[in-house]
Amino acid sequence: MASIFSRIVAGEIPSYKIAETEDFYAFLDIFPVAKGHTLVIPKKEVDYYFDLDDELIAGMNVFAKKIAVAIKKAVPCKRIGTTVIGLEVPHAHLHLIPINNLGDMNFSKKMKLSKAEFLEIAESIKANL
Repeated sequence: MASIFSRIVAGEIPSYKIAETEDFYAFLDIFPVAKGHTLVIPKKEVDYYFDLDDELIAGMNVFAKKIAVAIKKAVPCKRIGTTVIGLEVPHAHLHLIPINNLGDMNFSKKMKLSKAEFLEIAESIKANL
């Protein structure tokens, strides 16, 4: 069975898409720890980030860098924190999170945003790509 992320890429489940290439897809996390929290995934379904082949993981990081630069321009923050957890969804993914201090990477504190807020954030990030 396809992961929820594969279903998002296939258009079966809606997402707040930020960017897409032939190999990668970036979209807002619907349970963000900060405004602008974005997930970057390979379209190829691989369970664990560090199981990606070298070429794919390198390409994914180059793609993620472009997204991170756009997030930093769109969302006031000191840095874009990155993390690989991968316990909730069996599909490799990288979290890009606007941060100002270490506490901003706390995954036990999720935000609730309205559809309008998600759309506004997504458009702001896309405008900075």
